[in-house]
Formats: sequence, structure tokens, C-alpha cells
Amino acid sequence: MATLSTPRASLHPIDAPHQQFIFLLLDRFSLLAYSAAIEPLRLANRVAGNRLYSWKLISETGDAVTCSNGTQVSATAGLGDICNDAMIVVCGGVDVQRATTPAILSWLRKRARHGNTIAGICTAAWALAKAGLLDGHRATIHWENHNALTESFPEIELNKSVFVISRKRLTAAGGTAPLDMMLTVITNARGADLAHAVADQLIYSSIRTNSDTQRLSIPIRIGVRNSKLARVIELMENHIEDPVSPSYLASEVDISTRQLERLFRRYLSRSPKRYYMELRLERARHLLLQTDMSVINVAIATGFTAPSHFSKCYRAQYQTTPYRERAAHGTETEAEAALQSA
Repeated sequence: MATLSTPRASLHPIDAPHQQFIFLLLDRFSLLAYSAAIEPLRLANRVAGNRLYSWKLISETGDAVTCSNGTQVSATAGLGDICNDAMIVVCGGVDVQRATTPAILSWLRKRARHGNTIAGICTAAWALAKAGLLDGHRATIHWENHNALTESFPEIELNKSVFVISRKRLTAAGGTAPLDMMLTVITNARGADLAHAVADQLIYSSIRTNSDTQRLSIPIRIGVRNSKLARVIELMENHIEDPVSPSYLASEVDISTRQLERLFRRYLSRSPKRYYMELRLERARHLLLQTDMSVINVAIATGFTAPSHFSKCYRAQYQTTPYRERAAHGTETEAEAALQSA
């Protein structure tokens, strides 16, 4: 099992003061991410034989909240006053922008002014960013939402770690990443022995740190262990807004453009140009569905200089236009609707 680096562990014994957590459930939150955050607390109490942690589930109105898989989870209260020492965990999921209402933003800002530590898991980093709570902090978010958050809040220092702890702001990507974050929280407060015992209960044999990244390496993702191909794809992913030429890509890995073409045909059954276009259109789709950027700005952010060319390529890939894609997911703006119907 990986060892957590925690020089303060010996200063925070098992009998340290009781800690309360407030889980704010946003509409269509991720049940897996929520479970990964709350279960370590339950097991820490069980392993320690003591009530080290308590928690309360809240929602904007106090009503039950439907998570992304359709399951309903009951809340015990709505937004209101809480203990200033409580740690707030905002649980996000699908369509976090719509779920982050003005009332929730106001409450989060109020709790930040009162000094509460605030965490955002899965996509909830967007809610924290919208509330202005990540200004001057490092943060992370689920990899699928990374570019959307960067476009919306370019001033935030965003990385692709599984979790980030930045003073009184914690963020964790979706899936099981909140589990690693909470095990680190337990380590820092109660010691590594307790965190390891909790991990054993969860049959979790390798605790990740904030140095671990979210996604698999490119060779594993594409199922091909060719270093030159992996390097070219990495270059493509890093040059979405300013696409580079096949000759540049080939020169960077010291091969000819003809060899580059053969490499892609052999391993990915498509040309480098086609693969590059698919990467850019995938990024565009994420931005369309996860931000309020205009279609024109999405086109620019993904390297298309002409909106008409962007729309043509998008339709060829997804069998719909960028405007209709937005409308189908309820994210079309009034201006875009008017333009589309004109």
C-alpha cells in the first residue's frame, strides 16, 4: 500500500476533536463520487470504535435530490446556518451549471466568509469557481470538464491531479478520486494508521496522492505502445486551439510525413488529419455542453476560423449542428436560438 506523506499525523491522535461534514447535494450529482467521499468517514468511526466524524446531507430546498443514475437521496435540511468548523462537501455531477443556482452560490460565499473549509467533488469545482471561492487556489475537476472550466475561469490554477488540497479549498475529480482525498483528510487529522485501516476495509490497496493524474497514459488509452505515436497524439491534444501541421508533428518525433501517415493508418485505421479533427470536435462538444460559450467562441477555441466550416465538420461527425446539439441538451442561449431560426 502506498504511504501517505503526513508529517503532522503524530500531532493529531485518534482522540482529536469530533469533526462534522456537511454534504451539499446538487441536482443530478454523482452517486459514486458521493459514496467515495462519505464511506471513509463511516469506516473511520467503525475502525476507531469512536464517533470521530458525523455528517449531514443538505440540498437547496431540503427535499430529496435525484442523482445522475436516477436514484433519489433524502436530505435532512435545506441551506441554512451551520457550525463554522464544519467541512462542506459540494457534490456535483451532470449539468453542474444548471444545478448551481444563485441561492447555492450565495450560501457558499457566506460560508466561505465564515471560514468553513469547502470541498467540491466531481464537477462541483465549477460551483466553487462560479462562487469565486477558487480564486488564488489550485484546483482540479473531472478530466471531461477540465477544458470547460479553463475556458470559463482562466484565472484559476487548474491541474489534472485526482485531487487537490489548497488551504481551505479541496477539489477532487469524479469516480473514486474523492476516496483518495478523504483518506488524505483522515491521515492529516487522525494519522496514517487509521487511513490505511480504512483503505483495507474498502479493499483499496493503492492510495493515490495529489501527484497522481486522472487519466490513463496515452499508450494505454489507445491500446498501442508506440512512443512516437503517443508523442504525436500528446502534441495534438496540446494544440487544439492552434492546430499544427502534419509536417510539424512528424518533425517533432523525427519521422517523415509519409511515415506519420503510415503510423496512424497501421495503429488507428485513420489518417493523422482525421484523428486530429476528431480530437478537436470532441473538445468542441464538451465546451458546447459544459459552458455558456457562444458557438462562435467554441469554434475559435477548437481551431476553426470559419463558423460555417466548424458547423459542417461537426455535422459530419455527430449528425447534428452545434446549435441543435445545444438545443437538444437545453443549453442553447436566446441569441443562438434566434440566429439558428433566422
